[in-house]
Amino acid sequence: MSTMSSLAPEIAQQLKRDEHGLVCAVVQQHDSGEVLMVGWMDDEALHRTLTTGRATYWSRSRGEYWRKGDTSGHTQHVKSVALDCDGDVVLVRVDQVGAACHTGTRTCFEAGGDLGAVVGDAGQRP
Repeated sequence: MSTMSSLAPEIAQQLKRDEHGLVCAVVQQHDSGEVLMVGWMDDEALHRTLTTGRATYWSRSRGEYWRKGDTSGHTQHVKSVALDCDGDVVLVRVDQVGAACHTGTRTCFEAGGDLGAVVGDAGQRP
């Protein structure tokens, strides 16, 4: 992970990083709202994402940066990036080309499957 980054100081100061210097990145298809995947970014990965138009992450397992689609061809073209109210999660809205998941599925939430939560109803009283 890079100790030097070109991330704008006014953005960097808003981030609340974990003990490894990372923030969670939730990735969403920009036009449908479909949640595609979750990744991790340090300051440099966020800088690259903000300035190149392509989503870049920090791979915790490989210990290196990876730009989505460079090896698979399943690219993520950035449409917007927003920081949550606590500063510890970024929402990356993308135009996903191909599968978002390394398993080849559209989203990373297909393989795990539904966990069978009780469906709530906003009209019901507790």
